[in-house]
Amino acid sequence: MKYSCFDSCSRSPGGRRGRFLLVTATLAAVTLLGACSLAPPERAPALPLASGWKSAAPAGWVSTADHQSWQEGRWWTLFGDAALDALMPLIDVDNASVALAAANVAQAEALLRQAEAQRWPTLGAQAGTQRSGRPAHGSASLGLSASWAPDLWGRLADAARAQGAQLQASQADLAGARLAAQTSLAQAYFGLREADAELALLDEIITGYERAATITGNRYRAGIAAHTDLLQAQSTLANARATRAGLQRSRAHLEHAMALLLGQPPADFTLAPAPWVASVPAVPPELPSTLLLRRPDLAAAERDVAAANARIGVARAAWFPSLNLSAALGGGAGSLASLASAPTLAWSLGAALAQTLLDAGARDAAVDQAMAAHAAASARYRQSALAAMGQVEDQLTALATLATQIEQVRAAADAAAAAEQRIMNSYQAGLSAYTNVVTAQAATLGARRSLMQLQLQRQQAALGLIQALGGGWQAPWAQAAR
Repeated sequence: MKYSCFDSCSRSPGGRRGRFLLVTATLAAVTLLGACSLAPPERAPALPLASGWKSAAPAGWVSTADHQSWQEGRWWTLFGDAALDALMPLIDVDNASVALAAANVAQAEALLRQAEAQRWPTLGAQAGTQRSGRPAHGSASLGLSASWAPDLWGRLADAARAQGAQLQASQADLAGARLAAQTSLAQAYFGLREADAELALLDEIITGYERAATITGNRYRAGIAAHTDLLQAQSTLANARATRAGLQRSRAHLEHAMALLLGQPPADFTLAPAPWVASVPAVPPELPSTLLLRRPDLAAAERDVAAANARIGVARAAWFPSLNLSAALGGGAGSLASLASAPTLAWSLGAALAQTLLDAGARDAAVDQAMAAHAAASARYRQSALAAMGQVEDQLTALATLATQIEQVRAAADAAAAAEQRIMNSYQAGLSAYTNVVTAQAATLGARRSLMQLQLQRQQAALGLIQALGGGWQAPWAQAAR
């Protein structure tokens, strides 16, 4: 059902004055009503937040420079590895996941501009000319039109707010994709460097095994050692070489993974062996309350809740009438030149009010759906926040326990190396069997490799903690609100 007002006004006494007063009153009412919103008050879902972390954690930063690097999102500089520092900026250049997230941000920005444009009037123009008949004669027309649907109940404003929240969620998703790619690159890089260290260790071990095999061969040919001793020495050497080949394969896989993260074909990417910086920086965790705006995924989930809340207002606005205002100016004449004369021009103003009277419950269902979507988004946000706090606790626990393990395994590796040397001396003196040498060599190699692998696990735990804390990122809209 539609109601018209301007047409009758043009025929009422008072003429222009009456039309002017009606237009002014209508615009004033539209302005006042356009500021309203039918969405519930926006508030983040309540979360059970602890005052601190259960697991022990280092307190305070080692230096101001480290703290500044963290605040700027350059967390990888805390590890003090120049090669990693050079690789990390390439993530923003060619990483496919980051490029996809950036494209999603650009799409969300365009959708926001589109949603905001719907709140403004539209203006159109048309012109035409025609010539026909015998004798030939022509005609011309020119017209301007304008239309506007005032946002009486905040439907368009709430839709724009929902899209604005979705844009912020996309920005957080971009930060999350960048952080995930960065941590994956760092994990692959440190895994590769640990493989380099293990390869260097195996090269050292293989050299020792070759020397032992040579000595045992000489003793066998001199009739001092049994043939089984020579066979055991050769078997130990072959096993070590096979282990090295497998480790070389693992290094190649890590190098390939790094190439893909950097958006390069594996055949075009090579990282030369280099010493491994096995240090783990101190990363003091934020409080659980500040984690909510420090993790991109949590910030995105919170913005999804805000968008769902605004869509409730959009659904509720369907219960109220809509107003459409229109205006037109145009005319026709025998030629384009004569169109400029006032007698050929005509104008019109119009307004239409529309209201749905019966929809079989469709609007009720739309409101219920919007409220259910808001409840689902709130539940996802709470679950994501709890999972994030659990991840921080897990990584803090891993860092603490791995530090203890490393000290114990380092002591075991030192003891095993000393025992191996004594047993080798005893064998060369003819006081022990070669089986004891093989056992001691295996124990030393296993302990030294275990130490390196635990050190890598601790670095990976530090990377996991950095990712769980958001890598120093903070929601831009939270910073702007300060």
